Amino acid sequence: MDWRNTFKNSISPALLGPTTLVAWLVTLWLVKRFVFHRLKKWASKKTSQWDDALIKLLLTELSLPVDLLIVASGLAIFTQFLPLSDRLDKASLMALQGCVVLACVLLVDRVLRIVVTRYATKGVWGQMSHGVLKGLVRGFVIGIGILIFLDLIGISITPILASLGIGSLAVALALQDTLSNFFAGLYVAIDRPVEEGHYVKLESGDEGYVQDIGWRTTRIRSILNHIVIIPNAKLMSSVIKNYYLPDKEIAVPIDVGIHYNSDLEKAEKAAMDVARQVMKTVPGGIPNFEPQIRYTALGMYSINFTVVLRAKEFTDSYLIKHEFIKKLIPRLKQDGIIIPTNPPGLSY
Repeated sequence: MDWRNTFKNSISPALLGPTTLVAWLVTLWLVKRFVFHRLKKWASKKTSQWDDALIKLLLTELSLPVDLLIVASGLAIFTQFLPLSDRLDKASLMALQGCVVLACVLLVDRVLRIVVTRYATKGVWGQMSHGVLKGLVRGFVIGIGILIFLDLIGISITPILASLGIGSLAVALALQDTLSNFFAGLYVAIDRPVEEGHYVKLESGDEGYVQDIGWRTTRIRSILNHIVIIPNAKLMSSVIKNYYLPDKEIAVPIDVGIHYNSDLEKAEKAAMDVARQVMKTVPGGIPNFEPQIRYTALGMYSINFTVVLRAKEFTDSYLIKHEFIKKLIPRLKQDGIIIPTNPPGLSY
């Protein structure tokens, strides 16, 4: 004999159903509380970066989905003790399936929301892009949950998928430029060729500090204090010179030409003395950096050499060049070193 019939014959369903439901819910709730408490205690002993996220996930984000699953399982057992008609039995089964799907959707949605919040906000995207990404993830999870529920209750989802495919194609064609910029923004967030605060120079000649990287455009503030707004797709198709990678420090080469009759040793010493002084006194210079000098070419009018200094970042190079040239000219004149200004054959 079926166990349900045995209970129904021995105890009134009106008493047995609610009693079993309450006992089941209380038991599972106590088990849930015990498990959560043990996991919280275990996580508190760890030192990894996931500890805080794990505690938050267990105590806040997973509580509601687990409660829904407990209630759904209790209702499933409760209906077994009631003499329901086929129509009501089918409706109760549909409600049970809906609760299970809803619990799973909430579970996945909250887990993904934590992951997106933890990692997307650390990237180069601002709050707008973070919100767009979170909204897309949530919409995708909810859409999948609805399709699963419809399939469980016997509604064919094939026509719906076909309609979604056609609709998605139409939307993709209509928003082609917007979507290309959006996915280019995703590439920026993942690959990180540039980040907010970096000084960059593009193939187009635009240069400046990256002020903001959004889901559609990137804003660059030039040293003249105006904003250049560049679509992400064009940014990613451009050759980018990033002056902050691998680090901010940058070499500052300065080319100098002296007369063929000059004393090369004396010219080298004068340039090195000025370079060391600039490195130690000019803001933005690297005080402990030893400048370098190399003769590079026998030009048509002069012997050319390059002095290499070093700046803390790209914009500091302007002042370093300025001060070096301003100090080098009188020093060369003092040492009798001539910088050519006329073609050979004319007097100097």
